[in-house]
Amino acid sequence: MSSGVRLADSLTVIDTVIFDLGGVLAANGRHSDVAARFPPEHADRIMELFMGPFGVDTDHPWHRLERGEITMDEMRRLNKEALEKSGITMPEPPAGSTDSGEAAFAFRLNEPMIELVHQLKGAGLRLGVLTNNVREMRPLWWPMLPFEELFDDVVDSSEVGLRKPDPAIYHLAMERLGSTPERTVFLDDLASNVEAADALGITGVFVEVDPTSAVERVRALTGVS
Repeated sequence: MSSGVRLADSLTVIDTVIFDLGGVLAANGRHSDVAARFPPEHADRIMELFMGPFGVDTDHPWHRLERGEITMDEMRRLNKEALEKSGITMPEPPAGSTDSGEAAFAFRLNEPMIELVHQLKGAGLRLGVLTNNVREMRPLWWPMLPFEELFDDVVDSSEVGLRKPDPAIYHLAMERLGSTPERTVFLDDLASNVEAADALGITGVFVEVDPTSAVERVRALTGVS
């Protein structure tokens, strides 16, 4: 039988928790980690060129890549063209470098979050993953956890053709978990994705680099300690 806490103003029980991947289940993979790979004087502009606006879903090449509409190679070609038009010259990679982009970082588990996942699972809550991701990068993150054992469902943007913050992908994640907004908590390291969840009636929890406050909030909301 599922654990959960009844909301003060209703008879609804929060019994479903959905996690983002990078910056939440993984300690790295935040946009700041990507930006750190570029020359500091150009990092903001390169991030804008390469990844587009964070708070909306558009036809920017990175957004199309995360929706599975184009390949990584196609995205690289479009990024190269955009960089050339911008007049920014990137430094040459170190001699002997084999980093092709997909292996920008080896994912590291966010241990407090993983402990929380195990606690929630043990208490009988429904657990899901909702990630904006890239088809070619799945081999890098899928081995980091036994996802099929710990989570009831995984929604990968590149597989479903939708991406956060499009409301449709939140609805899809809840439908696949058999949940509703008032019964669901959603954790993400991007404020715009949390705000999109809040707008749907989901309880959004923003995850900072130090996840302590987010973990404590989820425990309070679910009654799992």
